[in-house]
Amino acid sequence: MSQECQVPQDPSQTPRHVAIIMDGNGRWAKQRGLPRIEGHRRGVEAVRTATYAARDLGVKMLTLYAFSAENWNRPKDEVGALMGLLELYLKKELETFVRDKVRLQTIGRIEGLPSGVQRLLAATTAETRHFTDYTLVLALNYGARTEVADAARAYAAALAAGTEKPGDATWECFSKYLYTAGMPDPDLVIRTSGETRVSNFLLMQAAYAEFYFTPVLWPDFSKADLAAAIADFSRRERRYGMTSEQLKPAAAK
Repeated sequence: MSQECQVPQDPSQTPRHVAIIMDGNGRWAKQRGLPRIEGHRRGVEAVRTATYAARDLGVKMLTLYAFSAENWNRPKDEVGALMGLLELYLKKELETFVRDKVRLQTIGRIEGLPSGVQRLLAATTAETRHFTDYTLVLALNYGARTEVADAARAYAAALAAGTEKPGDATWECFSKYLYTAGMPDPDLVIRTSGETRVSNFLLMQAAYAEFYFTPVLWPDFSKADLAAAIADFSRRERRYGMTSEQLKPAAAK
């Protein structure tokens, strides 16, 4: 591996939470004269690669944008195939997750997914809920705008019930009603395939995340590609509204 792609040795330079917009399955298949579903099948293999690569590289939480709330607008046969692949993936991975102590969590309107998928998700999250070292989060039927709408509805209900007070309204209070309640915000958001947009993904949580865009199509995304993204992250200065001098006062003297 080249010097610029080496992973930082200092754990403080490694993102605790990485989120990935997995893009490019269809283009990968089209470039090879294959049906789109074959690109999605290869994309599932890339999910397996990324899951364990992230853990090996020191990441504690990996969130994958697996199916957006807008993806229902795709052709019905493609949506059906995607749900079938998701069900097959969950059936195959449950035993592996338990063996390797990978906790699975989900964000999104899970109740809108097919019943078979819901049952498998419930079983897998229940079986792995006690693991704490590494977490894989699947964003399914997820959209940041629907998340905010759902949170606002729940927060309004809490206000009406008297369990929340209007005068106590803060981000910390409101964020408890997001799908990601209890999860750390992403430090690094990666998008594959060369597109440079966030596509309604973790808009509130990524307010201070670092973004990394790569032309690599998702089925080709490797451990080396993830390492390169983390190495790039480690060279950035995260100021959170402050100045460099405030962050490193000793170096400024």
